[in-house]
Amino acid sequence: MTSCWTAFRASPDCPAHVFVNASAGGGRARSLLPRLRQLFESLAVPFELVETSNSGELESAARQTASQAGRLLFALGGDGTFQALVNGAFGTDVVLGVIPVGGGNDFASALGLPVNPLKAAASALTGKVRAIDLVRVYTSDGRTRLYAGGGGVGLDAEAARHAGGSFRHLPGRLRYLASALRALAEHQPLNTRIEFPQGDHSSLEASALLAGVLNTPTYGAGLRLAPEASIDDGLLNIVLIENLSKLEVVKLLPRLIGTGELRTSHVRRWTTRSVKICADRLCLFHGDGEILGPAPVEIEVLARAVQVLVPAFK
Repeated sequence: MTSCWTAFRASPDCPAHVFVNASAGGGRARSLLPRLRQLFESLAVPFELVETSNSGELESAARQTASQAGRLLFALGGDGTFQALVNGAFGTDVVLGVIPVGGGNDFASALGLPVNPLKAAASALTGKVRAIDLVRVYTSDGRTRLYAGGGGVGLDAEAARHAGGSFRHLPGRLRYLASALRALAEHQPLNTRIEFPQGDHSSLEASALLAGVLNTPTYGAGLRLAPEASIDDGLLNIVLIENLSKLEVVKLLPRLIGTGELRTSHVRRWTTRSVKICADRLCLFHGDGEILGPAPVEIEVLARAVQVLVPAFK
């Protein structure tokens, strides 16, 4: 791609396939469909709904649509729904969009989309196409996956399991913080080794609360772990939070709940194009709140790998 910006004009010749995971947003996605269809019709964009019951189904359907007839593909859901869409459509010449209705909408936020899903859809359909980076992960079980926002090992991955389970009904940031508290009760320090294959930083070993790899400034519904991150700079943002006591973590919660900011001297950050994370015990890596596989993991950025609709002013 020679430019990260191109104009976009919705038209009857560019039908939109809208992929929805029925469980996204606690069922909120389904309730939006009548008004969403009206919006697309008002902009003269043909609307084709693709309903799925889980992320695997959505990924498969997206792959088939992108390879056959789809030019404009939307994910109606949260970060996990968009991740499934990306993994299905990657490598094809399609334009993707996201209509945020999930528990965590950090990728939509990084695109500059409004929080309201109908306003977000209108903003995207009257906006521009931006080429953005993706993150590719190789896990130790031989799997390869893509994600768009944030991922990591440690407390956040442990919390991701709870966020997709018993706390799934809670809204936004509260869901992730409640999940983190639940995970904290069982958490044991994780001895990690972080390696930089390109030699741009020295390898290090540290006892960590979590080690994150972000493409977006936030994850976990607005937790600002990498405030300087950009989605099209060709760089990964590595965030290491050194091990903290449970009491120290609890003291950070008021600010996290209020602003999403993490202020502690125990945070270390780097930018790089590739990284390898190892641990001294079995641990899982998550991306966009979805468990992707076990460490050690090798992670690389794919610069300007996919075209996504963003607001005209972004």
